[in-house]
Amino acid sequence: MEDKNMEIVYPGSVIIDSLDVIPGQNVYRVGSKVISKRVGIVVKKGSIINVVPLNGVYIPKVGDFVIGEIVDIGVSFWVVDINSPYDAYLGVYDTRDFIEKESDLADYYDVGDLIFAKISKVTRTKFVNVTLKDPQAKKLGKGMVIHVTPSRVPRIIGKGGSMIKLIKEKTNTRIYVGQNGAIWISGENMEIAAEAIFYVEEHSVVKGLTEKVAELLDKRLGDVNGKKDEEK
Repeated sequence: MEDKNMEIVYPGSVIIDSLDVIPGQNVYRVGSKVISKRVGIVVKKGSIINVVPLNGVYIPKVGDFVIGEIVDIGVSFWVVDINSPYDAYLGVYDTRDFIEKESDLADYYDVGDLIFAKISKVTRTKFVNVTLKDPQAKKLGKGMVIHVTPSRVPRIIGKGGSMIKLIKEKTNTRIYVGQNGAIWISGENMEIAAEAIFYVEEHSVVKGLTEKVAELLDKRLGDVNGKKDEEK
């Protein structure tokens, strides 16, 4: 059983009957059997078996923009964690950089670097490619990354980008939202922007949400400015 053969399992499903594997997250062992605790996708990493719950899991789609972290470097590609059961791969020809043969790829994108990339290919076996050649794609600098439920991303962005624009303008921050639920924030009021985003995620079905978010931001920013005035 390899990662490319991921399957959906249910509570009580026997994933494998073997003592050669180690139970990881959301699974347990009975004798030699490894059994699922949750509805989710089986992911084997080395000898460890995990089940990633389907609720809130991001499944890559071609055309999606995602925020990913470089987690490994190959001979001609980078491995990218895209907050999904499936890693993605960024090839040297999928960047806008001119990379000579035998170059140290870490000089361009090193482990721990963050990128805002577009998913360019997803095979039937869930082999995922991302590209940085789209004009919107880029390497991200210093900032904070938060994670929300991917299905809430459209509400966080808002109609025509209205909600995220409101948060950015009031907090004076730069924000990139990935459809994989990863959100990068940079600026003076990052924590307040993050609080507003989490508020939208939690109250996504509430009427008049834009006004409530604006009130929350005004209050938090007012408190911060008040403290600054007291310190002067």
